[in-house]
Amino acid sequence: MDARLDPAAHLGINEGDAHVIRNAGGVAKEALRSVIISQQLLGTREVAVFHHTDCGMLTFTTPQLQGKLKEAYPEATKEIEAIDFLPFPNLEQSVKDDVEFLKNHPLVLKDTTITGWVYEVETGKVKQIV
Repeated sequence: MDARLDPAAHLGINEGDAHVIRNAGGVAKEALRSVIISQQLLGTREVAVFHHTDCGMLTFTTPQLQGKLKEAYPEATKEIEAIDFLPFPNLEQSVKDDVEFLKNHPLVLKDTTITGWVYEVETGKVKQIV
């Protein structure tokens, strides 16, 4: 989730009412570990996936970034090739894909309410996608 988004202000919740997990692109696959811990140890039963307009994850592919890194760090080629940077070409589809991923994952509790949102950087508004 982009640092420009204040979850409490945009969602009408109080600070401390939500377990906020942030990563590049708000990608659910990368956040899965934290979601499982939050559910199993903290009792979380609702997940809201947020992505945002003007996202850097829309601007590259994994091979492009790997190439750049290999040029800068040739000694780390093996490690670089092992990383999928999880970019996405379509903002709304990425939200839908992340919600679907979480809904179908066997370690995410089945009674979890999972929604997907886009924060519009240009307007400061949020739009529900799923």
